[in-house]
Parts: sequence; C-alpha cells; structure tokens
Amino acid sequence: MNSLVEFKGVIVALFLGVVFTLVSWSFFTPTQSLLIGLVALLVTLWTNEALPLGVVSLLPIILFPSFGILDVAHVTPNYSKSIIFLFLGGFMLAIAIEKVKLHLYFSAKLLNLFPKTLLGILYALAITSALLSSILSNTTITLMLMPIALYLSENPKLKIRFLLATAYGASVGGILTPIGTPPNLILLGFLEDNHLPVLSFGEWVYMMLPIVAIMLVAIPWLLSFGLKDESVEGIVDKEIPSLDSNQKRLYGVIVALATLLVANTFTKQLLGFALDEKLILLGFGLLMFFPKIGFLEWNDTRSLPYEIIMLFGAGFSIAKAFSSTGLASDIAHKLAFISDMPLFWMFLFVATFVAFSTEVTSNTALTSIVIPIFYEFSKTMSTTDGTLLLMVATIAASYAFMLPIATPPNAIVMSSRVIPISHMAKVGFKANLIGIVVLASISYFLWRVML
Repeated sequence: MNSLVEFKGVIVALFLGVVFTLVSWSFFTPTQSLLIGLVALLVTLWTNEALPLGVVSLLPIILFPSFGILDVAHVTPNYSKSIIFLFLGGFMLAIAIEKVKLHLYFSAKLLNLFPKTLLGILYALAITSALLSSILSNTTITLMLMPIALYLSENPKLKIRFLLATAYGASVGGILTPIGTPPNLILLGFLEDNHLPVLSFGEWVYMMLPIVAIMLVAIPWLLSFGLKDESVEGIVDKEIPSLDSNQKRLYGVIVALATLLVANTFTKQLLGFALDEKLILLGFGLLMFFPKIGFLEWNDTRSLPYEIIMLFGAGFSIAKAFSSTGLASDIAHKLAFISDMPLFWMFLFVATFVAFSTEVTSNTALTSIVIPIFYEFSKTMSTTDGTLLLMVATIAASYAFMLPIATPPNAIVMSSRVIPISHMAKVGFKANLIGIVVLASISYFLWRVML
C-alpha cells in the first residue's frame, strides 16, 4: 500500500470517528460518545490497514487517557492479561511444528480423509477444526492447525481461504458443547445463579447440532466463492511422508499435550478441578527450548506475531471502557423497545446486535455484558422463551467472523500475515448474515419444540 493511499485511509478513519462521535452525542453522554467515535476510528484503521496492525492496537493506550475514557493505569494492564501467555505458548509450539516440518505429515493425513477437491479441502479444515474445538479450546486448535493450512498451497488466494476455514470452523465448533467456548459456560452459570432451567451436556449438544451442521455446510461453500479457476493440483497428490526421529519426538509431545487437555477438560466437568490451560500451553511452549526435548532457540521467537498480542490488549481495553463509562448499561436501556417485538423478530434483532457487537470486543466480555441486559427483557416472557432469548444472545457472540479483534481464532490466522483485514471483513460479513438467519430460524422454529 503506497503512502498516499495510507494517508487517505487515516483521513477516512478520522472523519468516521468524528461522525460517529457527533451522531452519538444526541443519545449518550459526551464521554460515551467519544468512546464510540474512538472505536469507529480504530475499527476503520484495522479494516483499511492504513496503519500497521500493531500500531493501531497500541493507540488505545494514548487515546483513551487523552479523551478521558480510561486513565493509563487502567488501560495498560489489558495488554498483559493472562490469556496472552496461552498464545505465546501456542505460537512457540506452532513454530516448532513448522521448524521440524511435522505439518507436512499432518496435512497429508488430513487430505486423505476428504474428497480431493478444493471444496473437499475447505470442508476438511473446517470440520476438523470444529470437531476438535467442541471439546478443546478453539484457540489451541487454531494454533495447532494453522501450520497445516499455511502449508497446503503457495497460492495466496487458496492460502487465505484455507486459513479462514480453520478459524471459522473453530468458532462454529465452539458452539457445539457447553465447554467449547467461554460464553457457553457464562450462560449456564447465569441460568443456575438465577434458578432458571440449565441444559445438561447432552441436551446442549442436541440443540446445537442443527446450527453447527448447517454452518459447517455453509461456511466452506461460502469460502469457495471466487476460486473456480484456482487449481488444487499438487495439493491433493501429496503422499504421507514418513517421520524422522525429531518429528516422532515432537509428535509425542503433541499427543501428550492433547491427552492432557482432554483429561483436564473432563476432570473439570467431573471433579470440579482442573489445571489452568494457560499454564499448560505456556509450559509446553517453553518445553520447546529444553535440550534433548525441544527444538527451538530463542532466535526462533523473532517470528512470533507480537502485533496480535497488542491486538488483544486493544480488545480488552475496549471492553473495559464499555463497562467503566456505563455505555453497556445505557445501551441496554435504549434497547427496551425490543420487548414489544414478535418473538422471531426479537431473536433476529438480538442475534444481529450481538453478532456485530462482538466484532469489536471479546466475545467473553460481551457475553458477560449482554446476558444480564437481555435477562431483564426475558422476565416478561415465558420461562422457555426467556431462556431461548439468552441462548440466542450467547451463541451469536461466537459469530465473530469479520475482524481479528473479534475472537482468538481470527487473530491467530491473521498472525500468518497473509490475510488482508479487508478480505476477512468482506467474507466475515457474509458469514455473519448467514449465521444470524440460521440462529434466529432454528431458535424460533426448532428450539421451541425441542426445549
């Protein structure tokens, strides 16, 4: 991107920031309006890439204190949240996998399970990512599958779509089980605290299966658009390579990690005790530097995507600002009109509101904010319809397909540095719309019968 285009991109972002601030001034307090304008500025800069991703992600440290949103002492801690160290550990493992070329083996094995076509590869990546993410962290699974998606082709168009299939599959798969993604657990905990019906593990899977199945059919199909003339010759003809001693050793480490993660998940469910996944991932990542066990030297960390760490800091800062300025609660009051909507349109509105809101903040943080908001509306409804409203809001929080800040899988594949944010936003917008319509329709026409 040349300097003139970049300059124009900055001007456009500033203009939109001012417009959003002025429009919001009539509905919110001056501080809240400034926050809305600053978020519009940041999202525009992330999307048009007028400034480097890491630079934009560090701007809240300067902008939020300068405009009286948050002081610097409350902004900077968001850039050192504990989840960041999960990413560091995962990225170290990913670098090790690439260094010893173990991803060549995994990709060949994966391709042999699905039809050897472009659409078959997209389905292979999305379905594998989804199924694994339903029981393990979608963050961890995306980190483990990204080297495979990157390796499959040198064609930039195909590489981008393969990475998106991996990320989107992970987000969709997290919906399938109560333990698939944090928003699900937040909802179940809220229902229990408020003495509302709580779904069992099996009931949750039973209800989510139609949504996940439809999305796993639709997403790869969507990602295949515009690739009709792209050849996959050479991708599907790869033989499964034999493993050398280093690859076998790393394979053993990965099997041990996967076993520990699965065991940890079920220990938490059955015994209420579990190790912190952040410690597990960071521990295995650091293990990659140990002699006779690991494969990395410190110089290998130069390829770590530090800009993604800054990106998450920005996301956490925005979530903190929404809460501390009272913007989240004020938005809730202004949404009171949805209580008068017919049920289907209420589901559709809530799904749309949450799905697009989660693009600019953590889905976990957003779920914590919107569940209490929509619970107030659910009090005027039947118990079943009220519970379904909260479920719609929770599932929609996982429909974060447009921006890297929206969810860890998006940020991870963005760290490959091959996906333009504008491309992710364009494809993700369509995926959001599909997901919203599917969620609203299933919740109204099917869930009300199933629950």
